[in-house]
Amino acid sequence: MTNIHDVARRAGVSATTAKRAINEPQLLTKATLERVTKAINDLNYEPDRTAGALRRGHSHTIGLMVGNIIEPFFAQLTRTVAKAVHARGYALIVADNEYDSNLELENLRMFHGHRVSGLIVRSAFGSGNLEYLKRLFEQGTYILEIDHFLAGSPFGHVLLENAECVQMGVRYLHDLGHKRIAALTVFDAEKLQDERGKAFPNVMKSLGLRLPKAYQHGATLSEEGAYNLTLELLRLPEPPTAIFSMTGNEAAGAFRAIRELKLRIPEDVSFLTFDDYSWTSLVDPPLDVIIQPIEDMGLAAAKIVIDAIQSRDLKRVVRKRFPGTLIRRGSCAPPAKKK
Repeated sequence: MTNIHDVARRAGVSATTAKRAINEPQLLTKATLERVTKAINDLNYEPDRTAGALRRGHSHTIGLMVGNIIEPFFAQLTRTVAKAVHARGYALIVADNEYDSNLELENLRMFHGHRVSGLIVRSAFGSGNLEYLKRLFEQGTYILEIDHFLAGSPFGHVLLENAECVQMGVRYLHDLGHKRIAALTVFDAEKLQDERGKAFPNVMKSLGLRLPKAYQHGATLSEEGAYNLTLELLRLPEPPTAIFSMTGNEAAGAFRAIRELKLRIPEDVSFLTFDDYSWTSLVDPPLDVIIQPIEDMGLAAAKIVIDAIQSRDLKRVVRKRFPGTLIRRGSCAPPAKKK
C-alpha cells in the first residue's frame, strides 16, 4: 500500500513536506505543492485522515450545524459553505438540530468525535449547549455561530440585521395604513430567544401601534404551527389586516391558511414574509419578501473560520451582520376601508 514516504520520494521532498502539502498547503511554494500533488495523483495515494486527526488532535474538517436541512435557507447556506470550504482544501460534515437542544448535543458530540478543526453552528433555541461549545473551544475547535446566537456567547457570529429588518417590514406596513399587524413568532422569551420576535413588540410600540394580547400567542418555527396560528388570528372578532411571517418556512403555512379561509391577498389581508423562497414569486399575487443575503453570509462564515484555523488565532472573535432587502411584489396594500 502506498504511503506518505512513497509520495515524498516520488516528489523529491521530505516526508514532512509531503505531509504539509496535504495538511497545510498554504505554507508551501507553488512549485513544491505541484510536485507533491502530481506524486499523489500518480501513485493514487489516499491519506488516512482519521489517523492524522488523532495524531494532531484535530482533522482537516469543518463541521456545520444548521437548523433544518430541508428548509431552503439552510439548504442554500449549506451549499455555499460546502463550496467555500472545499475550495480552501477542507472537508465538511453537516448535521441539523431541528431547533432541539438535545439533538444538537448529540451532533456536537459527533463533531467532537471527528475532531473538527472548526464549527459553524446555528444553535438551537432555549438554553442551548453553550457550555459544551465552550468545552470544544477549549480543546482547540474554532466556534462561529450563524443565523442565531446564544445569550452570553463569547463566540463570533454571522447574522442578518434582524431588528433593522423587522423595523423595515413593520414600517412598510404602517406606511400603507395598517394598524392591526400580527407577527408569526413566539413572544415568550423563555421559549424562544429570537431577535426578530424580540424586536417586533418594540417596533410596534415605537410607531404607536397596539399589540393585542390575542395577537401574542405565538407560533413555532414550523409550517404547521404557522398554519394553525394564522387560522386562529384571522378568525378573531378583530383580525389583523396584515400578517408578517418571520421565516419562509412559516410563510408556507400562513399562505395555506389564508387560502383555506378564502381570503384575498392583499384585498382582505396583506402578507409580508422573510425569505425569498422559490414559491413566493410563483403564487398570485407574488409575495412581498425581505431577502437575506444567504450566499454572502455563508462565504463570510467559511472565510472567518478557515482564516482563524490557518492563522492559529483561535481566540479571534469576528461578529459580522448583513442587511436585508425588501422586495415589493404586490401582496401588501392599504387595508380595506370599513363599510
